[in-house]
Amino acid sequence: MKLSKTLSKMALQKRLASKAPRVFKPTLLLLIGWLGLLHHSVTAQQPEGVIKVGIIGLDTSHSIAFTKVLNAPDAEEDVANCKVVCAYPKGSPDIESSTSRVPAYTEQMKDMGVEIVDSIDALLERCDCVLLESNDGRPHLEQYLPVLQAGKPCFIDKPLAGSLADCVKIYAMAEKAGVPVFSSSSLRFSSGVQAIRQGAAGEVIGCDAYSPCHLESTHPDLFWYGIHGVELLFTAMGSGCQSVTRHHHDGVDHVVGTWTGNRIGTFRGLRSGKSGYGGVAYGSKAIQPLGGYEGYRPLVVEIVNFFRKWIMNNSFFFELGNLPSTLKKRWNSTRSWKPPKKANVGVEKA
Repeated sequence: MKLSKTLSKMALQKRLASKAPRVFKPTLLLLIGWLGLLHHSVTAQQPEGVIKVGIIGLDTSHSIAFTKVLNAPDAEEDVANCKVVCAYPKGSPDIESSTSRVPAYTEQMKDMGVEIVDSIDALLERCDCVLLESNDGRPHLEQYLPVLQAGKPCFIDKPLAGSLADCVKIYAMAEKAGVPVFSSSSLRFSSGVQAIRQGAAGEVIGCDAYSPCHLESTHPDLFWYGIHGVELLFTAMGSGCQSVTRHHHDGVDHVVGTWTGNRIGTFRGLRSGKSGYGGVAYGSKAIQPLGGYEGYRPLVVEIVNFFRKWIMNNSFFFELGNLPSTLKKRWNSTRSWKPPKKANVGVEKA
């Protein structure tokens, strides 16, 4: 059985015209925590044939790591038959630590049998689903637009974008078009924090998370690397952050969030001393460690589930009736919000 054809551009434009725009209401640091909450992880039945994946951006090690998992000859059932078949190398236009990686990573992709193409349009002609991996978040909106127009589901690696305004636009346009998209750090799917999310510590009363927090001058605040620890925090605490205070120094960022029910969550962004990923959740039944980095495979499994679900049940993602109840409640509470004309903030400084 061949995979279902994606929406035509004409059909997509018709859908865009028929739906009123809906946008999300970010609450300071909250948007970063939302990146993974918008993905409802359900293990889908595996479709027949191979799901062909295209990668945009070869300026990050994630492109190599994800391809090694997906294209392994002995790939396990939870990632089987989802193969990277093509890649478009261009990512960041000017971040040297990213651009310098492209030639070597391009050769590694070729060695794994991946076709290198010279445009995003050429990539979209060859794939069913897309991994937008460019290390630089600033071009993500521009790179995502043709993917959306092609009606293809897309995973956007962190950072989702280079500004709050672009983050809001990506999700608003995807929802309006009925085409699924999600973004997440791999830390969200680590076993320790997932156990806490499933109730291992009881009701989570508070949480302290930490991670490296390198800064990049082209990206605001925690967009560049602090996302990892923030993912841990929001995975444990859930949605409902109402206010944020940030203390910034050269070697550290310390961010305190107040959740509904007077629950307190904190993030410590590390730029000096010993570094790592982790934290502690304070629950009604136990005080339990969040766990740390466990590699990229747990995230890749979730991406494959996401793609399989779309292939097997086209347009599942943005039907409100199919959303989990917690997200549905949050969704309904944000429909009247309109983004500011100039929004380029990630967190509030103390």
